[in-house]
Amino acid sequence: MPLCAQNGAYNGYSPYSVYGVGDLHPAGTAYNASMGGVGIATRNKRFVNTMNPASATARDSLSFMADFGLSGKASLFSQDDLRGSKTLFNINDFVISFPMWRKTAFMVGIQPFSDTGFSMSYVDRITSGEQSIGYTGNRAYSAAGDGGINQFFAGASVLLWNRLSLGAQYNMFFGTISKRSSSTFGDASYRSQMLGDTLQVRAHTAKFGLQYEQPVGASGRFTLGATYRLKAAITGHAIEFSNVSEMDTGSHELKDDKISIGDEMGFGLAYSQGDKWSVEVDYTRSDWTGSNFDAVRGFRNNGTYSFTSSVAQSVRAGLEFTPNRNDIRYFFKRCTYRFGGYMDQSYYQVDGKNITSAGITLGMTLPVFQGYNGITFALDLGQRGFGTAFVKEKYIGFHVGFNIFDIWFRKPQYQ
Repeated sequence: MPLCAQNGAYNGYSPYSVYGVGDLHPAGTAYNASMGGVGIATRNKRFVNTMNPASATARDSLSFMADFGLSGKASLFSQDDLRGSKTLFNINDFVISFPMWRKTAFMVGIQPFSDTGFSMSYVDRITSGEQSIGYTGNRAYSAAGDGGINQFFAGASVLLWNRLSLGAQYNMFFGTISKRSSSTFGDASYRSQMLGDTLQVRAHTAKFGLQYEQPVGASGRFTLGATYRLKAAITGHAIEFSNVSEMDTGSHELKDDKISIGDEMGFGLAYSQGDKWSVEVDYTRSDWTGSNFDAVRGFRNNGTYSFTSSVAQSVRAGLEFTPNRNDIRYFFKRCTYRFGGYMDQSYYQVDGKNITSAGITLGMTLPVFQGYNGITFALDLGQRGFGTAFVKEKYIGFHVGFNIFDIWFRKPQYQ
């Protein structure tokens, strides 16, 4: 999978995004990213947590919360003696959350689900002795792609017995992915070959979540969280073109291909000590083996390496600590500091090998004005592709989140 960097408008960039629906975007906001990506068991009234719909009830009464985030990534790619690099910066999320009736709350927003962006090329050095029919000369192969899939979500949750929170969420996936490739022969008498696909993707699904809190001592509490997202059938439209024999185009409905986004289940366990510190560990598993990407042009890779849908797994852990939230002298004692780590296995295999990634995260939230308003920063330092992986990707991800808080329907009082 030789590669090269190329300027262009990309939502994300990685040679591995050639497969399936591209790279799955990390879930959650800058707050989640600063703690290694955990959030299934998170109940924090200061932040909007999009990773579990049951968390919407973790709030002060009558509070309105919003989160607007930006994210970026600087990557260095290497394969043998080849090198490439890319830096991107995009909008990450916009989410609002507010109470509805008594112990119920609502959450709605939009976030990226997957990113596609790649540019690769290589040359096959062919000698006349290797040709069974004639001599075509060297063959130059190139491939490029861009686009992505976003998700709109709207969910609600209810708090029962002040300990158990149940949530449900509607998810709509939508977006466009474009992929194209070409083969050019050194002998000009042989026709160049071009293939291309534009995939206009839509899908609908639901996600369910629960969180249970168990008080421990005067100010400690354990929280158990779980989520499940249903498998989502992909519909939409595919436009194809090629000039293998002569230039021709075609189109068809994606629902006829019976392709889908895998289901996902997740479990999390957290412990917090008042408003001082908390720690959490999450595990997620997503089964894509029935996605049927392997058999559908535009989703499978048409290049050198084979692609097989697989099972994605992730283990994540995070810790946060606030020295003194009410300190009136030292600003940085009121800030919250976070550290985390993760290990991911992708939803596909390349030539029968799993593609894994691992990294550590650092972050902090700076309080702004009154209430729970703040600015969150996160850094993600990691690598994808270990051992026998074809391409190694070292990256630094950076996130900025603006946490907005207000109280609705508060009556001013005067004396």
